[in-house]
Amino acid sequence: MVGFDELQKSFSMNLAQEIERIGNSDPKNLYNPIRYSIEMGGKRIRPILLLMAYGTFRQDIEKALPAAVAVEIFHNFTLLHDDIMDDADLRRNRETVHVRYSNNAAILSGDAMSILSYKYILQSDTSKLKELLQVFTDTALKVCEGQQLDMDFETINQVSIDEYIQMIGLKTAILLANSLKIGAILAEAPPEDIDLLFQFGYNLGLAFQLQDDYLDTFGDTDTFGKNIGGDIVSNKKTFLLSKALEVAKGATELNLKHWISAEVYDREEKIERVRAIFVELGIDQFTKSKIEEYYIKVENCWDQIDVKSENKLELLNVAKLLMNRKS
Repeated sequence: MVGFDELQKSFSMNLAQEIERIGNSDPKNLYNPIRYSIEMGGKRIRPILLLMAYGTFRQDIEKALPAAVAVEIFHNFTLLHDDIMDDADLRRNRETVHVRYSNNAAILSGDAMSILSYKYILQSDTSKLKELLQVFTDTALKVCEGQQLDMDFETINQVSIDEYIQMIGLKTAILLANSLKIGAILAEAPPEDIDLLFQFGYNLGLAFQLQDDYLDTFGDTDTFGKNIGGDIVSNKKTFLLSKALEVAKGATELNLKHWISAEVYDREEKIERVRAIFVELGIDQFTKSKIEEYYIKVENCWDQIDVKSENKLELLNVAKLLMNRKS
């Protein structure tokens, strides 16, 4: 099976060619923001997982490239629109699209990206095109549902753990899971293995997002790549805060709610005090155990995929890479 680094290199070269072609299209004011958005970079995890799922069963991985490009363009479209809704100024240390161009330009270019992703899916050379389109369309809708739930949470005082897991399942995990599923469908894998790859990706996506929540509070600024504690400052209803509000009692509950409701405060003091409450309640350890719980499910799915270990080893290596990240 082709390794992550090699796949990342070959996919990035293919994507760069597509970006160049898109960027040279007219009208430039529509396509330049698209090129700018995708050129911001990233690890390209989702398309690589798609290619790996395909490569688990077949060797002619180039046949899966159009679908991989579709997934990456769609993912970047969601980031572009997320940045508009969050009024974010920076992504990957570069100005966000709506800041560099305008809100209207970012909205329209984002819309075009979502449509372009379908154009690439339709280039897939497969008798399974209808099934492929059903999965891709279902993914797109569920990501929107997850984003809406995330927005709804901003106006709710308390979000349950189950509600939070449902939201990140839709917003984050489903695209990882269905990237793998699309790769397996293209490779005409057995239905049982297609489902196992979906579950592999879904549980990996949940673990990945919970780890992101953890790192934003307990990570190291130098390795995390951004200031720690942003979620605390914004009272973002992460897994950590949801669990803390669920278990906090008495003076600890009053203290936590004081910092959540405070309108005037010192940023660093708020981060330190809330983080201390999390430690007091054991939220740090609970979150780490939950991440491990989902990762065990990832390994169990991997064990059951009915191919030789060497043909699927890189999938597990990527999962380990994502779980051992510090940024």
